[in-house]
Amino acid sequence: MQITLRSLCLWVFLALCSIQTHAQILNDPVSLKNIQNSLDKIYNYEFDEAVQIIDQVEKKYPNHPVSYILDSFILYWKYLPIKDNPAKSKEYIQKLDQCLEAINKRYGKNSLDPEAVFYTMVARGYMAMIYNYRGEMMAAAGEGKKAYNAFVEGFKLLNKNPEFYFTSGMYNYYVEVYPEEHPIVKPLLVFFKNGDKALGLKQIDTATKVGTITKAESCFYISHIYLKYEAKPERAAFYMEKLVDLYPRNPIYLMKHLEAQLLSGKYEEAHEGVQLLRRQNTGFYPAAWRTFQGILEEKDRKNDAAAQKEYLAALKTPHDDQYTKEYHAFAYAGLARISARAGNKAKAREYYKKCLGKAEYRSVIREAKAFK
Repeated sequence: MQITLRSLCLWVFLALCSIQTHAQILNDPVSLKNIQNSLDKIYNYEFDEAVQIIDQVEKKYPNHPVSYILDSFILYWKYLPIKDNPAKSKEYIQKLDQCLEAINKRYGKNSLDPEAVFYTMVARGYMAMIYNYRGEMMAAAGEGKKAYNAFVEGFKLLNKNPEFYFTSGMYNYYVEVYPEEHPIVKPLLVFFKNGDKALGLKQIDTATKVGTITKAESCFYISHIYLKYEAKPERAAFYMEKLVDLYPRNPIYLMKHLEAQLLSGKYEEAHEGVQLLRRQNTGFYPAAWRTFQGILEEKDRKNDAAAQKEYLAALKTPHDDQYTKEYHAFAYAGLARISARAGNKAKAREYYKKCLGKAEYRSVIREAKAFK
């Protein structure tokens, strides 16, 4: 849920930046273009170039909340996963605190001005995300509640711009699917407006076509939905291909594109990309490319010995709960299939049990539970 909260904050931020309001910066085409260009640079891991563009915005609008948000966004992507870097996590929170201070100075405390509501929601949402990742659940809950209250105020703006197809679609989908995955939260959602998963998917798809500054987020998260919940990896591959074409230097987009290709059986297309991803030899990336290499060895080359070696190596490398946890589940499932083919059902059941301890994708869970 934390990834959805962060995304909703970002999407409303981007959409608000494209709405013409009485606020000076949003009526400044040059600054709006700079904001969009800076985001493109961040997505493509061109952080120095992004800083130069953001500096232009900051020089023209000193101490504006948007500058602190963009600064925090650079920190989030440049030091991903930022929760593992205490110094940068502290700097990240400081930027968001500065954003909240700038909001109070510019709009007044608890202002219902649309921009004030929006910037408050973004800052609080990003705060909740980092506290959640660090295991500070009470702090995360407090910030999350404040972010949600601001989001409810901002919800009135969702029909004013095509960029909001994405936020509307995400709400419609996740308000239905999240309690399916986490029944314990159902009582908390009783007062929420009902959603519609089919409509949500349609709206997010529309956003990938008509959205301008929300296009990248739309493609990324509709892909995530098709991989995790809908078990339609071929649809995910379609959207992720757009992202790797637009942002070829982004390793997260490459990683998710390869995942979608492999799960949809496009092994030949994935070979080159897996070799490219292997250049990312630090952090959580080795867990990804070793798992992907294992899938290629198992499914494409039919070499169980080589696949087993890769899967075991993947499990010895760290994963990140947000981005690569599922790859350990993939590796356990692969080892289970190899054990089953070798006639060792007891070992296969053991691996599938470990798989279920990691798996969140519905397709992987079904596979593990179906094994007898």
